[in-house]
Amino acid sequence: MSRRPFVAGNWKMNLNRAGAAELAGVVARGSAEVGAAVECAVCPAFVHLDAVRHALEGSEVRLGAQDLYFEPDGAFTGEVSTAMLQDLSVRYVLTGHSERRHVIGETDDLVSRKTTAAIGAGLDVILCVGETIEQRRGGETDSVNERQVRAGLAGITAEQMSRITIAYEPVWAIGTGVTATPDDAQAAHARIREVLGEVHGAEIAAATRIQYGGSVKPENAASLFSMPDIDGGLIGGAALKGPGFLEIMRAACT
Repeated sequence: MSRRPFVAGNWKMNLNRAGAAELAGVVARGSAEVGAAVECAVCPAFVHLDAVRHALEGSEVRLGAQDLYFEPDGAFTGEVSTAMLQDLSVRYVLTGHSERRHVIGETDDLVSRKTTAAIGAGLDVILCVGETIEQRRGGETDSVNERQVRAGLAGITAEQMSRITIAYEPVWAIGTGVTATPDDAQAAHARIREVLGEVHGAEIAAATRIQYGGSVKPENAASLFSMPDIDGGLIGGAALKGPGFLEIMRAACT
């Protein structure tokens, strides 16, 4: 089954308002080169969503958020709801990013609640999974990914899976300059797709996009994206430089 590649930039806690708008403009203008061949999204910090939304107007680049809270409203200081994101025309939201899991301390249950709330509110989700270096050395890559995929999708129906993208992000490769080899990444992606088949059947598994994230750069993007089960990337540091991010988008076309 043919899956449209999807490249998303996670800007994390970087840039100021003017810089975020400028970068979004570069991506918006450059995205016309790849047209409909690749779907693209950028995920700025919450405080820059509105500025980036305006900079993306007239383009096909989707606006994404880096996180959300699962409650619709209430006394949850510092949190952001699905309705607040929708008010800013956000289309995608990340859940389960490794930094939320391993720095902030989010559990599988919390990731599941956020994923279910986002999908229930009409947002699309990039559900992030991946193992630490200790887990990888212990031979736990597949078991960790399986646990996180199953937990993250616990509240998601088969009909809702068309709005889910999985991002495999080996924690040891995020921001370290170390990247999984294409074969290693493909093996992890293939197993994740098998798990999706066990959860929701072969047809949904074949249709679900699985991105790779972890020190993707213009120099290695094409070799990663050439693997049969890798459907684009969730890009961190390289997404902060417009020309390089656009080069990664072009690599997803090949």
